[in-house]
Amino acid sequence: MTEATTTMDRHPRPQAGDAKPWAFPAPGRGALPNGLTVLRCDRPGQQVVAVEVCLDAPLDAEPEGLDGVATIMARALSEGTDKLSAEEFAAELERCGATLDAHADHPGVRVSLEVPVRRLPKALGLVADALRAPAFAPSEVERLVRNRLDEIPHETANPGRRAAKQLSRELFPASLRMSRPRQGTEETVARIDAAGVRAFYEAHVRPATATVVVVGDLAGVDVDQVLAETLGAWTGDAGTPRPVPAVTADDAGRVVIVDRPGAVQTQLLIGRVGPDRHDRVWPAQVLGTYCLGGTLTSRLDRVLREEKGYTYGVRAFGQVLRSSADGTGASLLAISGSVDTESTGPALDDLWKVLRTLAAEGLTDAERDVAVQNLVGVAPLKYETAASVAGTLADQVEQHLPDDFQARLYARLAETGTVEATAAAVAAFPVDRLVTVLVGDASRIKEPVEALGIGPVTVAGG
Repeated sequence: MTEATTTMDRHPRPQAGDAKPWAFPAPGRGALPNGLTVLRCDRPGQQVVAVEVCLDAPLDAEPEGLDGVATIMARALSEGTDKLSAEEFAAELERCGATLDAHADHPGVRVSLEVPVRRLPKALGLVADALRAPAFAPSEVERLVRNRLDEIPHETANPGRRAAKQLSRELFPASLRMSRPRQGTEETVARIDAAGVRAFYEAHVRPATATVVVVGDLAGVDVDQVLAETLGAWTGDAGTPRPVPAVTADDAGRVVIVDRPGAVQTQLLIGRVGPDRHDRVWPAQVLGTYCLGGTLTSRLDRVLREEKGYTYGVRAFGQVLRSSADGTGASLLAISGSVDTESTGPALDDLWKVLRTLAAEGLTDAERDVAVQNLVGVAPLKYETAASVAGTLADQVEQHLPDDFQARLYARLAETGTVEATAAAVAAFPVDRLVTVLVGDASRIKEPVEALGIGPVTVAGG
């Protein structure tokens, strides 16, 4: 008996093609008769359209003693209109297959919509009604206030959130809104009512000072007509430009321990205030900061996580706080992570050694090349969705940046050399100008931290 022989034809191994050039998409810019600025960006294949509405209602515009009113107003925008109750509004959104979110931050209030493109007119009409004639029913505002009051104790119990609040209090003078919690305190939120919410809305929400960003597959959609029939019906006066308060900060080197008796971990947050995206050093600062602590292969992680085993991860980052039209602003430059209580002193000691070594020896070309690849090389993947593109365009609007800023930023990152990135990282994190906040057991960490000599140590209540 002869055995059958089986043969197999193998498909040729696919070969990599030539890389296609990529740049962050450029939006088209226009305006509606009511003064609303429009940015649109056609992204073929993106059947879920993302819409961002930027409202010029910054936190520093909140009345004295009503911190948090911008947040309550943002949340109340989707709680009914002059046409629909809160339940009816939610039901209409659901029928559209849409999601709607809104939040308040230092630059202003942001309203975010995602919806299938075929239902864009209906969903955008709901957003327009929410902006044009929100109900601000007393019962709904009271519910939102209660919800916010319930959230605050949970935030206080979260070491990361507690550290962030303490760092803001330390860095900024009490007169500056940035020194206080973005969403208000128990005392200020408890004072908010429907009348206060409506007063804030009427004072700051108008189309002439707002911008809408629309991103998605807009082929076959008459965007002009959709906008005219929805957001075009929103009216309001021109308003007057608000002065932007100068950002001042005290970054004298010091340590503040937020006491948490019995804590088995210490939350670290080390920061200072630096330049924002208008500054020419920003690309080099982004690159240098990424080399320092932007990923698992960064210096901080390599020492504190891989070599010493103090932590699951430490990150360094820059976060824009507020920018103004004249090109001035500020960002928070920070290092964050957590370590076990016994390792607090040694971990901080090694962290400072990393910073000193960076200043003395600089970054390597290999570190720079990896950072460029991670930041620039994967950018096309980062911006695959319409929401990611819309969010970045909205950030540019809030920070008074040109429409091509992101595209130029990636080009500048690719051109930035190792020496320039090193200089920016060293300037961003000078060892003697950092405010260190530790949330942990003061009785166990105060003495070893004092022995490091990185600044005077004080203890605050938890």
